[in-house]
Parts: sequence; C-alpha cells; structure tokens
Amino acid sequence: MTAIPHTPTSPSLTTSSSPTTAVGAGSSHLSAEVSIVSTVSMAGAHLRLAGEATVRDNFDVLMKHVYLIGIGGSGMSGLARMLKSRGAIVSGSDNAPGEATDALIAEKIAITFDQSKAWLPDACDLVVASAAVRADHPQMLEAQQRSVPTMLYAEALGKCMQGRTSICIAGTHGKSTTTAMTGCALTDAGLDPTVIVGATSPQLVKGTLHEGSEHSVGFRLGNAKIPAGTHAGDAGLLVAEACEYNRSFHNYRPTIGYIGSIEADHLDCYGTLEAVIESFHEFGKLLPDASAGGKLLIAHDGAHRREVTRGLNCEVHTIGFSPEADYVVHFDPATRAVALSHGRETIARWTNLIPGSHMAFNACAALVLATFAGADPLIAAKSLAHFRGVDRRMQLLGEKKVGAGLVRVFDDYGHHPTEVDCTLRALRESERPEDRGGRLICVFQPHQHSRTRHLLEDFANSFGHADIVLVPHIYFVRDSQEEKQKVTAGDLVDRLREKGVRAMHLYPFEAIVDHLQHTARAGDVVVAMGAGPVWQVAKGYLDA
Repeated sequence: MTAIPHTPTSPSLTTSSSPTTAVGAGSSHLSAEVSIVSTVSMAGAHLRLAGEATVRDNFDVLMKHVYLIGIGGSGMSGLARMLKSRGAIVSGSDNAPGEATDALIAEKIAITFDQSKAWLPDACDLVVASAAVRADHPQMLEAQQRSVPTMLYAEALGKCMQGRTSICIAGTHGKSTTTAMTGCALTDAGLDPTVIVGATSPQLVKGTLHEGSEHSVGFRLGNAKIPAGTHAGDAGLLVAEACEYNRSFHNYRPTIGYIGSIEADHLDCYGTLEAVIESFHEFGKLLPDASAGGKLLIAHDGAHRREVTRGLNCEVHTIGFSPEADYVVHFDPATRAVALSHGRETIARWTNLIPGSHMAFNACAALVLATFAGADPLIAAKSLAHFRGVDRRMQLLGEKKVGAGLVRVFDDYGHHPTEVDCTLRALRESERPEDRGGRLICVFQPHQHSRTRHLLEDFANSFGHADIVLVPHIYFVRDSQEEKQKVTAGDLVDRLREKGVRAMHLYPFEAIVDHLQHTARAGDVVVAMGAGPVWQVAKGYLDA
C-alpha cells in the first residue's frame, strides 16, 4: 500500500501486519484492505454507560395500541418495529404503498393508504406522526377530537432511548453514512446494536463481514443488553441519526454524541447560522456528565466546536485532519488508504471502498464511536474496510453502453453546497472521466426554494468539478407559496453560467433523460443529485 502522506508533526504510521482483501463494491476496480497497526487504548474509552446507572424506562407501550401516520418513511418504519419489539400493538397509515410498507405488512403490522379521512382505529392509545405530517392532517385532527395523545417521530424516538445506551450522530453533513458505518462496526464487533438511519443499506442488518440482507433497510433491531465487549451487560446500544431540522434532536437522550459539521442550513426554521450553532450547543447539553459516561466527539474544524462545547460537563474529544485534533484522520485519495491515530499512536489503517476524503472522515468517526461503546477497534476497522455505502450516497446504479464504451451512472442525495462540492470532487478523483475522453455531468435538483434562495451564491460556487450541469425545477417541499415565488431554477443556472459552468435548465425529467440520450458519450460519468426524486432521471436514463 502506498504510504499515507502526513506532515512532520503527524504521528508516524508504520504497518505491522498483512492486509486482508475484501469483496468489491459492485465495481471491479474497488478493493478493500485493512492493516491493524496497534491495539492502542483510546483515551477515556472506559466509560460508565447508561446501563450502569439506575435508569427507569417509563416509556411503557406494552399492549398499548400505537398508530403511526407516515409509517412508510425510513425512520418511521424503524420506529414501528422498535415499538413492536417493546410489546406495542402497532398499526399505521401512509399515502401510498411501497417496499417499506410491504415489509411491515409482512410482519403483521396493519397499514391503510387513505389519509384523507378523519379516522383512527377504535383502539388507539397513542398517535405518532412523521415530521412531514402537518398539524391539520385529518388523522391528527381526529386524534385531537378524541383526546388521543400525539407525538412527533423525534419525540417517540427520544422516549425509546430511555433505558438504552444511545449514540446520537448529528451534523449538517454525513449523518446517514456515519450512522450506518457505526452500526455495522458495532454489529461486526458482536455488540448487537439497534440502529435507525434516515437512509437504507443492505449491510445494516448483518454487518459488513457477512452476506448482506436481501433488501436495503434503514433499521436494525438489536439486544436490550450489550452482549459483548468492554461494556457487556450494560443497557443495549441504540445508534440513531440525529437531525437538527426544527430542533428535533433536542428530544433525544444520548449517552455518546457526535457532531461532524455545522453549516448554515434549514434557515427556514433557524433564520441565522448563529441560531444553528446554539441549537447544536443545546444538543451537547443533553449528554450526561463525564462521571456518568457522557462523551462528545466533535470535528476539530468546521463544527464551531468552541461555541458548541462551552460549559459542557461531558468528555469532549475532537477529530479531524489537523494534527492538533485528538483523533487524527489520514487519507490518500489516490489509493483510498485511511488511517486513524490518537496521540502518537496509530489505531488502525485500512482502505475505503468509497472514494472521497469526506467518506474517510466519516469512517474514522465511526471507528472512534464504536470504540467508545466498547468495540474492539481491530474488528471495527475491518468492518469499515468492507463498508459499501448507503443507498443514494454516491451510489453506482449501473453502466450504459454508448457506442464503443460505457457511461457510468451514479445517484447521490447531496442537497447542500458543501455536499455537492465534496461528491463532485470525489467522483472526479475516483472516476477520472477525462482520462477516457469523458465528462462529469451532474443533474442537480435543488431541494426547497428557501434553501436555494438563502444559499444561492454558495451553490453557484459548488459545481466547479462538473463539466455540465442540468437543473430541473426546484423540488417544492415545506415552503410557502410566497417563498416559491422568490427564486427559480433559472436563477441558479444564471449564476452558474456567470461562473463559467456549462449549465442548462431542463424540465420535466423526461426531457433530461432524452437530452442525456442524445448528448452523453462513451467515457462520461452522470450523477443525479438531490434530496428529491431526481434519482428517477438516473434510472430513466439507464432504462432508456
């Protein structure tokens, strides 16, 4: 393996054991190897988890009838299974059937698909609504009429953290991937965690060192007690993605917290970056005192750590590429070689299957979190070396034959300027379409008019690694009709052209597929990007 570049002040990275080769991630040029350098005892790794304290689980849903509105969502479907495992009689509704609802029905959870009527089952003790459900939803109004208690998803998930050792993963970017990585590492280390992610992965249930489940899932049900590791017998692990939108993560009860980045986002509810930072500070205050096992891992750079950690009583550890961080990330983009060091000792090195420095950062954070929870760092690192990613995160959907060559087609969830830049940079570095006479073509669907308006200039500067950008209409969600009138996709295209980017506003999706059919050439890389249904363009192009 090529040595990982490091500054003279960085710890020396020396390899002492042979690598292990992993199965490819759907592409013949992808491989993984892990080399364990040492069994460094991570500072403060011995902690008193929630299970060692007297924790009364007062969220008693045994034999209670719980109805979930929006039950087919990634988080909600996981919550449904979690509540069922606690003895609740679960049912719910969604606006349309899908794979998630089909799976729940197969598990004997009753679901209806007509949400237009003010109806709830006769037996109903609690209603839980997804974040997308408005207060004037007919079924929410029926709950109010009948005086049935209601909760939002985040409130119910926070209640489920009572009596568990919870790891809450927050930050503007990378939450889903880091949550899935942490869950897989803990699973492979034998700690049997419950994991709930806002995305899906075929490796989540069994871990990365075993054959994946038949379908991609966003939930894994684990043990009520930690069965192995340095904290065996403590309250079971619950690993959860912690979203800051509407301050929903303030409902959670973490034992271990992680903040990977903080940037201006969700300004429709926060208004200013300062308010976002303060919200993350409030999240940090939810962690127990250090004496009770509270730990926060926070990015050394890019997370406003001084403001966030001021006055916190939990242990605070930093992670970053800077040699000044407590845990230092090393990454070679040419080989995807990753290493994590602590002090002047190296914990492990491995090779990521997924390209990008941001993915190396996510993996190293997952390794630290897993070790905080009692996992063997050697096994956790091996697990991360085999991690193939979550769906819609730089996901290779397939290849399309064009002329004498191929067009490689990716799908990505990125919808913030930083995410766009990181993904395009990683694809440029890993795919190198220019080496085979190709181009990097990005089909970007902006998500929310308010986000597009607030971050318009940042978006205009985030597509420098793309050769061509195609922009459909902005995905309209949550915003008011008044907000919708303030910005258009054409405004973004105009800004991109001013920056020298070849950009075009095209709609509907069928027109973009047709355009790709006539203009994409052998060697090109096409990525559909956005939090809305823009993946349909990528799939449509492959099927055309």
